[in-house]
Amino acid sequence: MIEVRGLTKRYGDKVAVNDLSFSVEPGKVTGFLGPNGAGKTTTMRLILGLDYPTAGSVTVHGKQYRELAYPMREVGALLDAKAVHGGRTAYNHLLSLAQTNNIPKRRVDEVLGLVGLTDVAKKRSKGFSLGMSQRLGIAGTLLGDPSVLMFDEPVNGLDPEGIRWIRNLMKALAAEGRTVFVSSHLMSEMENTADDIIVIGRGKLIANTTIEKFIAENSTETVRVRTPQIDALAKAVAAAGGTATANGDGSLLVQGLPTERVGDVAFEAGVRLHELSQTRASLEQAFMELTADSVEYHAGSDGTGSPSPAGPGGEADKAAPAAVGQPAGMATEQARAGRTS
Repeated sequence: MIEVRGLTKRYGDKVAVNDLSFSVEPGKVTGFLGPNGAGKTTTMRLILGLDYPTAGSVTVHGKQYRELAYPMREVGALLDAKAVHGGRTAYNHLLSLAQTNNIPKRRVDEVLGLVGLTDVAKKRSKGFSLGMSQRLGIAGTLLGDPSVLMFDEPVNGLDPEGIRWIRNLMKALAAEGRTVFVSSHLMSEMENTADDIIVIGRGKLIANTTIEKFIAENSTETVRVRTPQIDALAKAVAAAGGTATANGDGSLLVQGLPTERVGDVAFEAGVRLHELSQTRASLEQAFMELTADSVEYHAGSDGTGSPSPAGPGGEADKAAPAAVGQPAGMATEQARAGRTS
């Protein structure tokens, strides 16, 4: 388990992380979401001891990261897939990591096979694509078979097959009772992968809940209706206290009334329905609605970016340099790697 309590980090007059408190529990995939500059990478660096907090504390299994005797056996982390010595082969990179944490040599071959890099194990990593580098980084996180795993944008550079593979891998790891903490900007992927989500904006905690509750609490229920009597239904819905908006495809989107009530209104008005269904908001829609005020940079109408009014919590998430290869590892036989990305 990861426990963050009152965590604050300042870089000069910038507050990167502002009094954050949350727990990441085992047996679940927990998504870590927020706009660019929200403080996600900084928080992960603080968990791994790569930066020191200005205030507060963060522990893994009740200990600070620097107190772990063999950290790769307890925490596997991937913050920067390209933080690898380009002159080393994939095999030698993992072997050097294994030797620093007293991990058996045979484990290197195991994780290379798990991530689908066996065929390129003897090739230097400087020639790897971003997708291959991601797989090598993931192999590093699995190397020590840890109970806690952290991934920062793990699907960057992966093709659709690779994305599905990492999704299944993270779910399998969580099913084994491990703690899986993953940051991503791909909302659709988080919706398919995460059980719980933690959302931050400008360094502050915005939400800490399940995917289902987050979407329900941060979106408006919408009912989709198809009828040959659009005008009659729109008037009936308005009279009942709802709003009906043309969807552009011959259907109406009704808000302000539950699905059952829309059906009753149509029946009472003598309106024939061809479709009546509840439209579920996506995680992306709910996320955009909740974090609209926490976005540090908005695109202008001319395509240029303009900073939103900077508050005390404004921060560039990359205020600190990217992590210099901080993997640690583990494997599961339940998730098999496909072809190299």
